[in-house]
Amino acid sequence: MKILFTKNIDPSVLSKELGEDILVDCIEVIKTIPIVVKPFDLKNYSLIFTSAKGVTSFFRNQFKPNENFTAKNYNKIYCVGEKTKRELRKHGFGTFKVLKNAETLSAFIIGHCPHERFVHFCGNLAIDVLDKDLPLQNIKYQKTTVYNTEEINPLITEKYHAIVFFSPSGVRSFAKQNSLNHMKLFSIGETTSNELKKYTQERIFTSEGNNLISILEMIRREINNNR
Repeated sequence: MKILFTKNIDPSVLSKELGEDILVDCIEVIKTIPIVVKPFDLKNYSLIFTSAKGVTSFFRNQFKPNENFTAKNYNKIYCVGEKTKRELRKHGFGTFKVLKNAETLSAFIIGHCPHERFVHFCGNLAIDVLDKDLPLQNIKYQKTTVYNTEEINPLITEKYHAIVFFSPSGVRSFAKQNSLNHMKLFSIGETTSNELKKYTQERIFTSEGNNLISILEMIRREINNNR
């Protein structure tokens, strides 16, 4: 079996999780570019991060959250996904709440903390669930773009049995010049799977968790089931 991953993954991790008999290629289909943003006062804001890149770019721009829980105006931090949570920990910050995707985060905020003021640090192509849902509930929300995502749109001539996708923008970038038909399609999370459904009628295998190990376990199960 030959599988294409639409981002660079450590070969040793792939070999360990999938075995030596699976042929794997990795091709980047998007690139991210940090942008310079002048830091502003975060007092009285709760912070939202929906990607690890958003966290990296936030700290690169010298924003300074207040995580002293005894302080009156400390910044609660909400994030999507374990990878984003780990990136925050690298910079010495914990999280108030971690949700699996933007939809569940939106529902949590509406149901449990509608009186907070939120600022969302993200990329230019971030899913628009939060900025659609929260203002409709009169929840104060602003989006601050701290990096840009560009679609590379590569033309892939090699033939693969399966392709693995990690983001809606990655799906769009690949689908611009390549067919998604007659292959197994693996997707990290519902948001990416919903984007895939716009381009194909093929069955989509969606990982339960929004992380690399979850999707690799799913691929391994599917390979074993077909042996």
